[in-house]
Amino acid sequence: MFSVLYHIQAIDPKAHLFEVALTLQNPDPEGQEFSLPAWIPGSYLIRDFSRNIISLKGECEGTPVSIIKRDKHTWVAASTNGVLRVIYKVYAWDLSVRGAYLDGNHAFFNGTSVFLCPIGHEYEPVKIILGKPFNSAGWKVATALRAFEVDDSGYGVYVADNYDELIDHPVEMGHFTRIDFMACNIRHEVILTGQHRANTEKFINDITRICEHHIRFFGESPLMDHYVFLMQITGNGYGGLEHRSSSALHISRDDLPLVNEVGIKKGYADILGLISHEYFHTWNVKRIKPKVFSPYNLYSENYTRELWAYEGITSYYDDLALLRCKLISLEAWCEILTRTINRVQSGSGRFNQSVSDASFDAWIKFYRQDENAPNAQVNYYTKGALIAFALDMTIRLETNGNKNLDNLMLKLWQDYGLVNHPLDEGEIELLASQICGKDLSVFFNKYLHGTEDIPLASLSKDFGFSLREVPAINSFLGVLFEGGSLKIATVFLGSAAYEGGLAAGDEIISVNNLRLPVMNFSKYIEGYPLGSDITIHAFRRDELMVFNVKLKPAPYSTWIFGIDDEAADDALIRQSVWANANKK
Repeated sequence: MFSVLYHIQAIDPKAHLFEVALTLQNPDPEGQEFSLPAWIPGSYLIRDFSRNIISLKGECEGTPVSIIKRDKHTWVAASTNGVLRVIYKVYAWDLSVRGAYLDGNHAFFNGTSVFLCPIGHEYEPVKIILGKPFNSAGWKVATALRAFEVDDSGYGVYVADNYDELIDHPVEMGHFTRIDFMACNIRHEVILTGQHRANTEKFINDITRICEHHIRFFGESPLMDHYVFLMQITGNGYGGLEHRSSSALHISRDDLPLVNEVGIKKGYADILGLISHEYFHTWNVKRIKPKVFSPYNLYSENYTRELWAYEGITSYYDDLALLRCKLISLEAWCEILTRTINRVQSGSGRFNQSVSDASFDAWIKFYRQDENAPNAQVNYYTKGALIAFALDMTIRLETNGNKNLDNLMLKLWQDYGLVNHPLDEGEIELLASQICGKDLSVFFNKYLHGTEDIPLASLSKDFGFSLREVPAINSFLGVLFEGGSLKIATVFLGSAAYEGGLAAGDEIISVNNLRLPVMNFSKYIEGYPLGSDITIHAFRRDELMVFNVKLKPAPYSTWIFGIDDEAADDALIRQSVWANANKK
């Protein structure tokens, strides 16, 4: 007997509306509370999904029940002694991996966007009826929710052990390509929604290798009996969100592999890295997790300084897995790390914010970046990945190759994730020291809790790599533009634009009385000798202003990470062991 029942149906694709009916067998006789989450795990920003509920009413055995809204995401139904039913409509027009979306072509939703939580009944078993939507001939369902009694298209009854499980299984409905494959005896599905001409055989083979690598990395014991990749294909999409046995991803159709295409192009490598990242999260953050996420408080911020480990370490292993399962070459991996290093080094924000502070402030800064973000913030994904790389190299050197970051991840899985034992703040740092056999607090105080640059050059040399600095020598204005325009999005501190008084929001009209196209703007500026004086006309709001700018080089260098052609034999041996490792 299920005391909590949801019935959800897409009812109006033109108005983008889902209708949900929540039936509660044993409501609180003093007045039943209902709340909709304010955020979705994996994306650390208060999104207030309740703003999309456009109507809500209650009834008890045919009699209307008064429901009062208590705060922005909580409603209270009047006391009743019978079965309570709450019916509400949800506006769904968020084409992202985080929310809910509905049009005439397909539907998608995360449970956090559509399922009210009956307070006090969060841990009770749940039944979900997924109704057939409007006129949707041929639409099918894809989800990792446990099917109980469904038809050939996937409509019908699903079940979950509790509310937490319910909201951790996104649902896709529509016309899509479904491809099944097995990885280490676990059934997987890839769902491709949207037009594409991908070489699906190659795509599935590559994804299979990634999944098998991660499963074998953590151990053969299966985490789930069914995993689903829900992939929305768009013109320029990129992004993903992890769930306990599925992931939602947006990918660009032009980056998918084509028939007869040789090698792996950069865009396709990025897709494989994204898939690897979200799949690695099946262990790291979905099971290996901080205490503040156990359980999640879905109605306010859950602060942690540990995202460097859950996102940064994952960002390190996502591309490393591509190398270790031979999908990319060592040279290609070095190019990826080169881009990561330059993303970190090009922003002066790394001097103003530590990675642990960036994690803590993700709720108000990382997901709400403004025009000053490169000057004020550091990215816990990118610098977190560099910290993970440096930590891996440090442990290997300190233990003469006997221990490494892989050992730390395996310990985290076996002693914490596998047995549902969440971690205290700072506990991962202590475990790293135990694995290393040396106190690593200085390392973490400098690079994680402090703002010092990581000594990648010296660490890399011991593993047969080189890191070369190329100082900027060309003239550089020092701005980022809003896409497709000459409207300034960011001015870099210390740059020529900064010194000349330009600001975010200014729209450049001319340089030395010439109108310049966006695509050639940087090249045109580089053509001036260093120290040149130029005149820039720009609109600031609706006022035309004149700025006299003396050109200077970029305030940061370019870095090139690669294989050291003069590496010592012992360094090359370390490199080979690192690149080809699966687990110790």
